[in-house]
Amino acid sequence: MTFITIWIKVFFLFTPFFALSMFLSMTDHASEKQRVKLALKTSFSVLIISQVLLFFGNQIFMVFGITVDAFRIGAGALLFLSAVSLINGTKPKNIDPNDDFTVVPLAIPTIVGPATIGAIMVMGAEFTTNNEKIIGSMAVTAATASVGLILFVSSYIERALKKRGIVIISKLTGLILAALAAQMIFTGIKKFLFNY
Repeated sequence: MTFITIWIKVFFLFTPFFALSMFLSMTDHASEKQRVKLALKTSFSVLIISQVLLFFGNQIFMVFGITVDAFRIGAGALLFLSAVSLINGTKPKNIDPNDDFTVVPLAIPTIVGPATIGAIMVMGAEFTTNNEKIIGSMAVTAATASVGLILFVSSYIERALKKRGIVIISKLTGLILAALAAQMIFTGIKKFLFNY
């Protein structure tokens, strides 16, 4: 997989516009300066979590005795459910503005949810050379930076697109995620049948 392919794939796995709507909802009464600080903290949390999953996915599979194909099918199913919730427009839960929500629930499970965790672990397990791992790590970093940039300029996006525009883009993201989920499931089933 090339750098750009992984970048785009992970970017959509992070459901950036759903994350944006969540972020705007949680920082409704925050100042511009506070939003910037929270966006940076959230991005850093997502980056650390994603890199750990990318590099240690194989070890986790070995510990639990799970095959990559089985995990690919399971992650694809979860990703499909996430896509359905995006398309249906699931509303964010009420969050106490005094709580630190940058790690939980914004970084996990909003941006890096169960389906995204599974997809990144499978992706990391597929990297066989150090060069592939480096390219994958850089692409995940770029995807995280892209999501962070969206959160960083969230106030400007909110003024430009309004709430309705963000919801529409979020639903389109859901459609792309549904296609990615179907591909993961089909690939998992195909490889499972081929190996057995």
